[in-house]
Amino acid sequence: MTTSAKTFFVLPLLIIALFTLLNAEQLNIDVKEHVLDNGMKILVVENHDAPVFSTIVRVKVGAVDERPGQTGLSHFLEHMMFKGTKIFGTTDYEAEENLMAQIDSIGELLMDEWRKLQDPMNYPPDSTRYKELRDQIAKIQESQKEHIVKDELWETYLKHGGTMLNASTGDDGTQYYVSLPSNRLELWMLMESDRFKNMVFREFYSERDVVYEERRMRTDNSAWGKLYEQFSATAFTSSAYQHPVVGWASDIESWDHELLKEYFENYYTPNNTVAVIAGDVNPEEVFSLAEKYFGDWERGPEPPRQTTFEPEQKGERRVTVEFDANPMLLIGYHIPAAGHPDMAALDALSDILSRGRTSRLNKSIVEEQKIASSVSANSSFSRYPSLFTFSGTPLKGHTTQELEDAIYAEIEKVKAEPVTTWELQKVKNQFDAAMIKSVNSNMGMCWRLANYEAMVGDWSYINEYWQAYKNVTTEDIMRVANQYLKESNRTVATLVKPDEAGDESEGALSEKESSSY
Repeated sequence: MTTSAKTFFVLPLLIIALFTLLNAEQLNIDVKEHVLDNGMKILVVENHDAPVFSTIVRVKVGAVDERPGQTGLSHFLEHMMFKGTKIFGTTDYEAEENLMAQIDSIGELLMDEWRKLQDPMNYPPDSTRYKELRDQIAKIQESQKEHIVKDELWETYLKHGGTMLNASTGDDGTQYYVSLPSNRLELWMLMESDRFKNMVFREFYSERDVVYEERRMRTDNSAWGKLYEQFSATAFTSSAYQHPVVGWASDIESWDHELLKEYFENYYTPNNTVAVIAGDVNPEEVFSLAEKYFGDWERGPEPPRQTTFEPEQKGERRVTVEFDANPMLLIGYHIPAAGHPDMAALDALSDILSRGRTSRLNKSIVEEQKIASSVSANSSFSRYPSLFTFSGTPLKGHTTQELEDAIYAEIEKVKAEPVTTWELQKVKNQFDAAMIKSVNSNMGMCWRLANYEAMVGDWSYINEYWQAYKNVTTEDIMRVANQYLKESNRTVATLVKPDEAGDESEGALSEKESSSY
């Protein structure tokens, strides 16, 4: 049979299979789950198509769990989790332990000096002693390097066929992931359990400097980063979503060993963690190995959760950020958290507005009016009430005000008239296809299950949400548009060049660029 003949034969079968999936009531994912006595949940999905498996360990902690003084710690812990343990990443842990004790002792003095430098009564500040202590720490860190095996965890995984090894931190969680050959399951259990149970905070101050530089690169020296940070800080007045994931600069400077240790012990507990394994594995073997390697991980207290929530917004808020870059626009409206009955309709609304080239925003604002180079809408899926956002960049010769007005015009249309049946069916088909594609790989399956388990407390919500999206009506979309996308519920952030700031409205807040470093 020729290649073209094979393709002709297979394509109808694929179409039939896809049609069957799109019209199914649920995805029918065969998930086996097991909860250890310490509260850690293990989810397993078998897929024997290839001799590999993927994993995600999701810790239910992110920027939203932080409070002033500790912002950025979730992200910092992600960095530190690759620094090794008492057996990985060192040639002589006892020698290292002694050096780290010296560093911690000097670190306490360092933080005392740092606090003096922040005291407005201590003027002019004298940083001589602070610099001396930093130099002392740097000198001991140089000695410590003699015992450090750099990136041993990474290298070990890579030598054993590991791919996609990485981690990420967001507002709502931190996740660690890797794919491995199926005969390396026990190696994964050994290495992951060791770093979660026995992490060593080696290279603390040098890694803190790395995070500080990351903040400068991605936020302070980034037009989008600066705009988004000020947008979030304006949109949220009490919710911890106002904090940047990387942390505020002054908080990064104030981190010490004890603060990180306390945060780690509060949140990196088995009862706050879910592990998902998908691929060529046997569930019973997975559960047996999990008992062996993770079973003695001591259960912690229930982690602290946010009890301060965002009050109802009673009027539009605006912020202007001056930055030497092309103008940008961000608009946000408060919406409910993941799991709320309106989330499916809000997601469908964002898809109709900006998913694909035939979406309303792209057709009207980008292609027809040619006001913007890009414009998009997004409905946040978050642990706590968050935002429905619009973002865009006006083309040269056009202003952010023109773009803003054009977006509002499209919002008013969906408020006043039902979207077409064709539009709604189109995004439903796109949603179905995306959902199926996302669980068609081992890592995609892990991401979906870990996210739903962490966000709403039940991985099977994937089916509930899929069905909710299928059931969205044109009336639902009109209702949520009118309920949430209203002026009194709106925050607008605009990025302008410094010499153009005077053109902004007099009522806008201005956040002028300056460096304190």
